[in-house]
Amino acid sequence: MGTGDAQDREWKRAGRVAGLLLAAGAGSRLGRPKALVEVGGERLVDRGVRILTEGGCAPAMVVLGAADTPVDGAHTVHNPDWRTGMGSSVRAGIDALPGTVDAVLIALADQPLVTPEAVRRLVRAHEQGARAAVATYHGNQRNPVLLGREHWSTVYAMAVHDVGARPFLRAYSHLVTPVACDDVASPEDIDTVEDLERLSDVLGREPSGSG
Repeated sequence: MGTGDAQDREWKRAGRVAGLLLAAGAGSRLGRPKALVEVGGERLVDRGVRILTEGGCAPAMVVLGAADTPVDGAHTVHNPDWRTGMGSSVRAGIDALPGTVDAVLIALADQPLVTPEAVRRLVRAHEQGARAAVATYHGNQRNPVLLGREHWSTVYAMAVHDVGARPFLRAYSHLVTPVACDDVASPEDIDTVEDLERLSDVLGREPSGSG
């Protein structure tokens, strides 16, 4: 049976919220694609997929570019325009979403301190009626971001160069539900070797099974 048939079966089992992990960048400041970087024995791309899945997203999808690699438990999408920035990855991901889902939750592979509980809070906000939601940390909007289907075309049009959903969140703030996540997660990202060392140390101190 072909991979297309298997994907069709997965689409039929999709939940209301798909998870979309952006992992296409080359990691120029880090010196290697972030998707392949290991933290605590787990690649960032695999950690990101696990967080989405444990947080209640189905299916989990990953947008790749600089480093195409198999990812267990996720559908991978190649972004041929990854060099142009995050916007093209958002568009590639939206293009690939199954027609059965009602919303998408977008997360970044280089933010390993985002937790399944943060994802769950956004999914719950959607279940309670939110059509767009964003994780906040001490009142500041960061990632992940949840977007109802009716907003995808607007986000698609506004996602250019190295910006994703941020222009939408600013232009349509009256439609966006803020979801406080500062007590369960952090939006700190990995851009440099120093960032990697620091966050690896933080994750190494996590209790087993945290998140």
